[in-house]
Amino acid sequence: MEPVALSPDRRAKDLARMRDESFDILVIGGGVTGAGIALDAATRGLTVALVEQRDFAAGTSSRSSKLIHGGLRYLEQLNFALVREALTERGLLLNDLAPHLIKPVSFLYPLKHPVWERAYAGAGVLLYDTLGGARQLPRHQHLSRRKALELVPSLRSDALVGALRYWDAQVDDARHTMEIARTAAAYGAAVAISARVTDLLREGERVVGAVVRDQEGGEEVHVHAKQVINATGVWADNIQEMAGRGRVQVRASKGIHIVVPKDRIHADSGMILRTETSVLFVVPWGTHWIIGTTDTDWELDLAHPAASATDIQYLLDRVNQVLRTPLTHEDVEGVYAGLRPLLAGESEATSKLSREHAVAQTAAGLITIAGGKYTTYRVMAKDAVDAAARSLPQRVPPCVTDRTPLLGAEGYHALWNRRRRLADEVGIHVSRIEHLLNRYGSLISELLTLLEDRPELGERIDGAPDYLKVEALYAASHEGALHLDDLLTRRTRISVQTFDRGLAAARDVAPLMGEVLGWDDTTLKREIEHYEARIAAEVESQKMPDDRTADAARMGARDVRVGGAA
Repeated sequence: MEPVALSPDRRAKDLARMRDESFDILVIGGGVTGAGIALDAATRGLTVALVEQRDFAAGTSSRSSKLIHGGLRYLEQLNFALVREALTERGLLLNDLAPHLIKPVSFLYPLKHPVWERAYAGAGVLLYDTLGGARQLPRHQHLSRRKALELVPSLRSDALVGALRYWDAQVDDARHTMEIARTAAAYGAAVAISARVTDLLREGERVVGAVVRDQEGGEEVHVHAKQVINATGVWADNIQEMAGRGRVQVRASKGIHIVVPKDRIHADSGMILRTETSVLFVVPWGTHWIIGTTDTDWELDLAHPAASATDIQYLLDRVNQVLRTPLTHEDVEGVYAGLRPLLAGESEATSKLSREHAVAQTAAGLITIAGGKYTTYRVMAKDAVDAAARSLPQRVPPCVTDRTPLLGAEGYHALWNRRRRLADEVGIHVSRIEHLLNRYGSLISELLTLLEDRPELGERIDGAPDYLKVEALYAASHEGALHLDDLLTRRTRISVQTFDRGLAAARDVAPLMGEVLGWDDTTLKREIEHYEARIAAEVESQKMPDDRTADAARMGARDVRVGGAA
């Protein structure tokens, strides 16, 4: 399979295909589930179109805890099937499908009671290891207090009497989602972001496609398909309303995370901490820590979930209960908020709602999928395509995505083993080669080709030294980024990994994106101003009480894409 660049030309051609062709399946929604459905369908030989109103992973799929895990807490809910399924998917992703993007990570679970808690929690972690099947990761360990404090020196000695250490996996969720979509495109899917569904097409009572507005050029495209799959997460009800009915009800639960520099917590392992209602993760993430999450109902604007001052203080208070040196608001580099699409209809608090998914025939020709968790996206995609296949006239082969590596996966291990030689060959420090390999895998060759022609692109981005300028150019030329926000928030994570939230970087990388996207001086200025306004609004919302956060966030972000038609 040859890699496909999601370039501006490719987007224009895919929109033309959507206008001129009739597809087997139209997928609405470019989160991990929608991208997974597009890949599943394309690798079964079906013709597929995927549309997303904003950007790949712009909603929930870029705002997770960045974990690929079974969900240790679901064992307490006796949901063994969900945990086993998720751990099976973890193994596939780690070993076969995306080893360049999915990495092992360990967690320390502090114990506060020396006997019964060690036995109880130890039995749970042992079961967790066992349900994972074939050996994927190191087995869990029982640690004394002294050993635990050696591993995590930042812990208060009175916060534990001992600990358990176990292993899971982590991912840059937005990059992973984008790579799934790009892999689907390589197998023939027509893909367009910044393409918003405004209505459904019907023949009688049957849904036969959708009206799609190109938010960049303003064109309205009628996309015809034998089956339409609604994979819009917390927006699922909006699409169902277009059909005049709905069988799946989705409840939005807000989760927020804060990001702090790595030197604020001295530890060689992540941590999982008990709270009153759920658990709190402290996740190592490059040169940073991610701390989260909250779990509260959200009934305000779905497009602009925002962290409030109360949310941030809640996380700081909980993590500071176990730290020798408390974190303060000044330590927080970034904050992000997302909405989980939980299945509604249950009376429990959102932290107790099921993370299983549902697939339903909303109307003839329209299937809705909702619920689930990031780790099981591939199973969700399979179930959705299986449901659609039952109404297609042709025989549809079974799912093959369990043995279909994502772009960048093939050859990654061999390149990693020779990374030092590769660094010598191209004249880049080995740490930079490692950084690029862990973001692009074997697609690193495409970036190195760009560097051969323009060595200056090997410089670091101003204000964001974790990233190279070539990555900004590549995001626009190969990864479909259309706006500064796409680059700074999802292709990279500069917006939450720098204290200025990427403001310096925005001014540095905007001209590079403009080269690819044909921005004139007016567009360049507008892109920077829009990004600055969004960041200012987010920062302002984080100072406000809960009931005003959505209004504050919305002040700096328009529902239409920058530069698009009104």
